[in-house]
Amino acid sequence: MAGMKTIIGLAFLLACGTLLVILSCALYSNWLPLLVVLTYALAPIPNMICKRIGGGDFMTGENRGVLETGYFITSFLIVSGFGIPFVLAHAGKITVPAMILSFSGGLIVYATILGYVHFFVTVDEPF
Repeated sequence: MAGMKTIIGLAFLLACGTLLVILSCALYSNWLPLLVVLTYALAPIPNMICKRIGGGDFMTGENRGVLETGYFITSFLIVSGFGIPFVLAHAGKITVPAMILSFSGGLIVYATILGYVHFFVTVDEPF
């Protein structure tokens, strides 16, 4: 059962991940790695919209295409969140240490989101 310690731990991890992304910008005087934060904010939106549009029971197969579209767009945004620092470093727009900090921050933020889903989101089991 998740409690207050779990919430505090997840909040701490989220703050650390965000701090790493901000440090990747501030230490190297280049604010392009901050684009990764945009993917953090946009990633869950397609799932929310497609679950709302799809409605119904997702186990029956009705509107499964709408849900799969939401999963695909969310996956695209998550992969983009990891790929943006690599592309920026390859293009010479940011330094390699900034890329590593940004990538590490993204990894921690997404791990925090997975931890939240693991501890707090319940799925109704079909009978």
